[in-house]
Amino acid sequence: MSATASFLARRAAQKERVRILYRRALKDTLNWAVHRHLFYEDADRLRERFEANKHVEDLETVERMIADGEATYNKWRHPDPYIVPWAPGGTKFTRNPTPPSGIFIEKERKI
Repeated sequence: MSATASFLARRAAQKERVRILYRRALKDTLNWAVHRHLFYEDADRLRERFEANKHVEDLETVERMIADGEATYNKWRHPDPYIVPWAPGGTKFTRNPTPPSGIFIEKERKI
């Protein structure tokens, strides 16, 4: 019973790592694509690579494949990824910060 629970817990952790790796690689693929139709081709190739190994069950083999995938991802990551302008790290992030608490800015009244 304990071995089965351990197997299932390790398998669940591996599935989560694969899911995270796939999402990161897919988002990074969008950084490399100049046009959306190029992104779709690259995304299809990426999905095929993940789907080809979907049925591997050996835990050590899966662990090695995840490590290889993460190493490949880190090797080919985009050096200057796209960041949404208003997100943290974007060009518009906190451009106009909210005033500190206690300061009241009165709006102009039109006569």
